Parts: sequence; structure tokens; C-alpha cells
Amino acid sequence: MPQRHIPPSHVTLNHRNLYGQIVLIQFDNVHYCYPRIPGDTRSRVHIRRWSIATGERVALIGASGSGKTTLLQLAGGILPVDDGSLEVAGQPLATMHETKRRRFRLAHVGFVFQSFELLPHLTVQQNLLMPFRLLNDQRISNDVLSRVDQMCERLGLASALRKRRPDRLSQGERQRVAIGRAMVTQPSVVLADEPTGNLDPALKMTIVKLLLDQCRENEATLVMATHDLSCVDRFDSCCDTNTLVQWETQP
Repeated sequence: MPQRHIPPSHVTLNHRNLYGQIVLIQFDNVHYCYPRIPGDTRSRVHIRRWSIATGERVALIGASGSGKTTLLQLAGGILPVDDGSLEVAGQPLATMHETKRRRFRLAHVGFVFQSFELLPHLTVQQNLLMPFRLLNDQRISNDVLSRVDQMCERLGLASALRKRRPDRLSQGERQRVAIGRAMVTQPSVVLADEPTGNLDPALKMTIVKLLLDQCRENEATLVMATHDLSCVDRFDSCCDTNTLVQWETQP
């Protein structure tokens, strides 16, 4: 059984929350400044403190434009921290340069984008292999190929679908592939940005269950942004951007 990605052995996760749980994601007075837009006075976000325990499944709720995507992209190392402290899996993301953040993200973070972000010229199998190609400088082992096949089976992606490109897939199938790509490297952190936002109501609960099941199987910490409150009770906790995020004007 392939080993999932865990924090490096030299990293000590010694932060604990009030319940004694080991903290995997820790925001402390984090600021992020958006590029200035004429007429927009809310140009900076401030997260005073937010911690997520190892293995916790968190629903992140809030209206559109309330900062959910920004929080996820900060936690995933996609956006840089302008000020403050942000640690993920024992690593200080706030002080990392872009190249190091990218390597960290590939090794430890699975990101499910709201608009799927599948590469249109690649097949399902090739999309699932892409994280390994980026992480291992294009080298693909038999173990990796086997892991991708196993992921397709767990996601219910039949052999015939694996050779198709995204434009020949349904919305639900594309979302399954997006989840598979995020999970196939067995990351310690999974960040999902509105994964049910593009789906019909009948498919929403199926996708949420699939995501939760995969994270439990891999013992991954999950943060899922959503504005659909009907699925929140399936998570360990729920956080609202109205209390997490403060909007400020850039000095």
C-alpha cells in the first residue's frame, strides 16, 4: 500500500488547540492585500486566528465574495502571505518563496478548484498523473500508474472514461476527476473550493460523500468551502467567514 504524504520527519507538529488536538493549519494575524481596484475599498483581508486540527473535516461557509477562496488559497500556498504567521503541516508558508511553496503544495496539499481546472488536452488518466509529473520531474513509476487506476476505481470512473478528455465528460464526472487529482498523491491537507457549486442538486450529496470518504480513508485534513448549508452537518465543524475574515483598507 503506497504511503500517503505526511509532514517531513524533521518537522514537529507541537501546536495544540483547546481540546488538546494537534493543529495542522494555523493562521495568526495573517494579512493578504489584493491588487488595487478603483472604487474597491475592501482591498485587504485580515485573519486574526484560525486553527484546524489534524484529521478534522471543516465546512467553510459564507456568501460569495466573503473571502472563502482567499482563505483556501492562502492555506494551500497559492497566494502569498503579506504579513503574519501561517503554518501548514509544520511548515512556515508565510516566509516561503514561491518555488518552495509550490513544491510544498505538490507534496502535501490537494486542491479541488471550483471550476475543475482540468487540462483540456489531456485524458482523465493523464490529468490524474499530472501531479506526479510535476512533483517527480516527469518520472512515472508502475506504482504510480497502479495508484491512479485504483483511484479511478474508487471514484467510479470506468476504464472507457479514463481515455476521454474533459470535454467528453459530464459535470459530475469532471468533478470526480478533479477530486481524484487532488487526492491521488495522498496529501495530508485537502482544500476544496465549492466542489458542488457546478452540480445539479441530485449530485451534490454524492460528491460531498465521495470527498469525505476519500479524506477519511487517507486520514487527510479537509477544508471545504460551500454556501450550501444542507451538507454542513456531515462535517466535524463549521466556520463562517463573517467571523474569520476582517476586511480592511490598504494603508
